[in-house]
Amino acid sequence: MPEDRPSVRVVSPQKPQKRRPDPAEIQEPEPRPMPRKQPKRRASKDEPPPKRRKRRGIFGRLMIWGLTASVWGLIICAGVVAWYAARLPPTHTLEVPRRPPNIAIVAADGTELANRGDTGGAAVQLKSLPRHVPQALISIEDRRFYSHFGLDMIGLARAIVTNITNRGVSQGGSTLSQQLAKNLFLTPDRTMGRKIQEAILALWLETNYSKDQILELYLNRVYFGAGAYGIEAAARRYYDKPTTALTLQEAATIAGLVKAPSRLAPTRNPEAAEARAQLVLMAMAEQGYITEAQAKAAIANPAETSRTAASGSINYVADWVMDLLDDYVGKVETDLVVETTIVAPLQVAAETALNEVLARSGSRYDVRQGAVVVLDTDGAVRALVGGRDYAQSQFNRAVAARRQPGSAFKAFVYLTALERGLTPDTIRPDAPVAIAGWRPENYTRDYRGDVTLTTALSASLNTVAVRLTNEVGPRAVVRTAQKLGIGSPLQANPSIALGTSEVTLLELTGAYVPFANGGNGVMPHVITRIRTTNGRVLFRRTPVNPGRVIEPQQSAMMNAMMHETTVSGSARSLRLPGWTAAGKTGTSQDFRDAWFLGYTGRYVAGVWLGNDDGQPTKRLSGGSLPVEIWNRVMAEAHRGQQVVDLPGNWRAFGVPSRGLPGGEVIDQPMIMSRTDQGPRRVAGRPGEPDNRGDVIRPQPGAGFFDRFFR
Repeated sequence: MPEDRPSVRVVSPQKPQKRRPDPAEIQEPEPRPMPRKQPKRRASKDEPPPKRRKRRGIFGRLMIWGLTASVWGLIICAGVVAWYAARLPPTHTLEVPRRPPNIAIVAADGTELANRGDTGGAAVQLKSLPRHVPQALISIEDRRFYSHFGLDMIGLARAIVTNITNRGVSQGGSTLSQQLAKNLFLTPDRTMGRKIQEAILALWLETNYSKDQILELYLNRVYFGAGAYGIEAAARRYYDKPTTALTLQEAATIAGLVKAPSRLAPTRNPEAAEARAQLVLMAMAEQGYITEAQAKAAIANPAETSRTAASGSINYVADWVMDLLDDYVGKVETDLVVETTIVAPLQVAAETALNEVLARSGSRYDVRQGAVVVLDTDGAVRALVGGRDYAQSQFNRAVAARRQPGSAFKAFVYLTALERGLTPDTIRPDAPVAIAGWRPENYTRDYRGDVTLTTALSASLNTVAVRLTNEVGPRAVVRTAQKLGIGSPLQANPSIALGTSEVTLLELTGAYVPFANGGNGVMPHVITRIRTTNGRVLFRRTPVNPGRVIEPQQSAMMNAMMHETTVSGSARSLRLPGWTAAGKTGTSQDFRDAWFLGYTGRYVAGVWLGNDDGQPTKRLSGGSLPVEIWNRVMAEAHRGQQVVDLPGNWRAFGVPSRGLPGGEVIDQPMIMSRTDQGPRRVAGRPGEPDNRGDVIRPQPGAGFFDRFFR
């Protein structure tokens, strides 16, 4: 049997049952005693002090706030700069705009007379300038020009401090690069946006151009006042010389103008310009460009502004050339050189003679204006003065003003008569004459009886001129005048004999040229060639030959008759030693206009004196002041010239005299056609309305038109 083993009872484990405590068994915990406050124990010297918690002071907080504000300020500034930069064209498309073209007008010998165009002067190269010219500009405008990167932070900071101290804007911090950027690309608005764009563009200029290129661009673009853009224009405007000839004092004066061109212009405010120039000279000495001795010497001898460039009569020529230029080359897109026929010394002599005679005698005769034209025998204009003072009036009285020529028109009457077979010895009566109630009288109101045509022309007898006009017909006289070069409208009526139709001084002088050259027509001209600055020829004048307009024998007759005018007639005050001269005086109604047209075998010159408003003078005649001016001008024109006689000797042609002993008296009224209703006043005087249709009717027996014609 198996062995008996004790039986094992397997009991599964059970979770102990929580017993609810008996309240009797719960004991209250004993209260814990409160800790006693230990007395502070004084630390010994050897023990380290206890660590204290650091507190942030006001200074620390300000630093944090300032740093935060600076970061935000930089972010805002960067955003503003980015905003204005985005409004500029992309940098890869930027380019320096082309400089407006300049037109240099030069004399016959190549000397420069004037400049025209938006700039007023040609562009110059930096290497061609005297060293003190750019140095003067740098010393006063941007002394660190060659060391900064386009923005002068030192100068800008100094300007800010100065402006804050002075409580206003007294200094600017713009560099030459910034100023150039403004001139090239921006408007002159004084706004923060424009200043930001100016700085951006200055950096672009510094990146793409060298310092010398930037300086050269600046010198040729900056405004120097009085309409002068660029250093060359300023030199011409203020000192009547090229930039290469500027002295230290002149360069300092021009450099000082950049700050306030209009206010500091030496032609407008010479005292302020001189004071500014002294600052420039001292700045140049401080920076070592010149010595102190040089600065003191320059300050002691300030520059003197030339008045010639501003008011010189050559400006009348320059304006006339500009009016003609479009017909020759069209639109001007590049710098040009216009070569003219002007002789500079003769131009100055004509201007001086006109001004000095009027200054001395103008008030006595109550005459205030005048004009002078000198032509060569081929029609080339050698001198042209369009008025007394260009600065006061730019109206060109030689080219644009139409005035009554008076008896100076009689040359065409007598030429027409000679072409009909009369001669200088032909006799005509100087006696009263009446035409349709119009009774012309002589200047002296007396009569000489039978006279030769030579005597009648030299003495400027009105009655004989009217008789001849009646014989040949007013229309024939008009055709003769037009054939010789008169282009103004002419009224074919009996009073045409006394010069009642208005003409310009230039065309009347040109119409006298055929008398001087033997009968060949000419076209007055002033331009010979137009070329670009690099030598490409755009226009070259070729000789224009209108052909013969006067036959040799009639030309010789007219020369003999008008020579007598200078010997015993109305122009007997003419003086030109060694030369044979001829000409004709003219005085219009009520002494409003005084003329003299005279010539030699070399030159023809015309002089007109009068008043712009048409007011009568105090009995000024063509034989007085106009002849005096002519004498002075032609003396200069003929200086050093080989003597040339007047062409032709009419007696050598064997023309018989056709004088009539008794003459023919014309005292019956003359029936005029509807178009020949009497003299008319033609518009053309400055400030006078066009009254071309107003007919001034002659009063019977009044001698209305010719009383003061001579």
